[in-house]
Amino acid sequence: MSVDLSAKKATSIQLFNFSTPAMRAFHLTWLAFFVCFFAWFACAPLMPVISGEFHLSKDQIANINIAAVAITILVRLIIGPLCDKYGPRRTYTALLLIGSLPVFGVAAANSYESFLFFRLLIGAIGASFVITQYHTSVMFASNVVGTANATTAGWGNAGGGATQALMPLLMAGLVMMGVDSAFGWRVALLVPGILMVIVGILYWKCTQDSPQGDFKAVRALGVNVGSEKKGGIAILKQAAKNYRVWILFITYGACFGIEIFIHNIIAMYYVNNFEFSLKQAGFTAGIFGLLALFARALGGIVSDKVALKKGLDGRTKILFIMILGEGVFLTLFSQMHVASLAIMSMTAFALFTHMACGATYALVPFIDRNALGGVAGIIGAGGNVGAVAAGFLLKGMLDIQSCLMVLGILVVVAAVSVIFIRFSPEHKHKEQMLFEQALAERNSLA
Repeated sequence: MSVDLSAKKATSIQLFNFSTPAMRAFHLTWLAFFVCFFAWFACAPLMPVISGEFHLSKDQIANINIAAVAITILVRLIIGPLCDKYGPRRTYTALLLIGSLPVFGVAAANSYESFLFFRLLIGAIGASFVITQYHTSVMFASNVVGTANATTAGWGNAGGGATQALMPLLMAGLVMMGVDSAFGWRVALLVPGILMVIVGILYWKCTQDSPQGDFKAVRALGVNVGSEKKGGIAILKQAAKNYRVWILFITYGACFGIEIFIHNIIAMYYVNNFEFSLKQAGFTAGIFGLLALFARALGGIVSDKVALKKGLDGRTKILFIMILGEGVFLTLFSQMHVASLAIMSMTAFALFTHMACGATYALVPFIDRNALGGVAGIIGAGGNVGAVAAGFLLKGMLDIQSCLMVLGILVVVAAVSVIFIRFSPEHKHKEQMLFEQALAERNSLA
């Protein structure tokens, strides 16, 4: 027995309504992603202290930054098909609870090697993004799915900005209480691990897989949801055959990949290049991440609005503009030698970066509905491939400013690739029908 999965999808976003499955999923997905992002980058703003304790070299710091995002590539590839098979509720709960273990482990690290090992494992929680996007894609209809995806991802991404600002403050508070700095950073890193456990329990208790209910229960009634019979490899193969997936793989590496690379190096960049204190660097770096609170959502909102008149072609044009703007302002930021100008150009660069991420995943649900987990997983992995590539580029460059300039140029090149995304008339007609159906349903409810 098959069912039209779009029939019960939410056609509007009611922020203060926690009674519907869609809105509970909306709020729990962004909260879970926020906590995962907070934990993922909790070490970054404390690296000046940690590197001093372990006497880390430039190459060792670069290795730690690469490790933080490398394993996420693999986990993001498999997490999407796991959502298809077992449902986002079970997948997210497992990731939160199991992922908290290396977060606790890194606080106990006593050498460069053990710190690097746990930092590598922590990278797995970066796959939380794919589950967030999968869950909201399943819950929301075509007319608002871009906004829902971008908003939940944007609010979740803000965890990266929050950790830049809050972790130095937390450590400073511990030091003021008499805790030694060598022990203070370890205590501070226990906080995100505890938060992950709490949110994991909430996710299990308060969400369901789809508008129809949990995948397991719905399948027991003979309804086909997700891809229970299709294996993870088959889902990935189906997604991998679509050339649009690989263009978005590249563009997501150019926006989200650059974003997580910046999260890892930005605090130390301001300390080393502009002689900021740890607190000053943390607050300044926090600007970059906290802009995701609204900028990523704005990218999705603009994509949805343009789609009202321009359809899927409009979504691709918006994505091109966002990534092009990101590349231009990243190049400009790399050339700033005055702190105030650097912060201004970084802010503009951050706005376009977050909006480009939102515009990318406003397009993802329309690539291949029959392999959504695979599509979301491959494109999500592209973000981490971009971050790892940027990390290796930094290792080979003389200084960070030269690295940022080269990255800016590469982002502009990536923007050009978006021009080659095309959809068949049949594909556009089908999606337009679903779009209009969602609008009609929302209007009838209103």
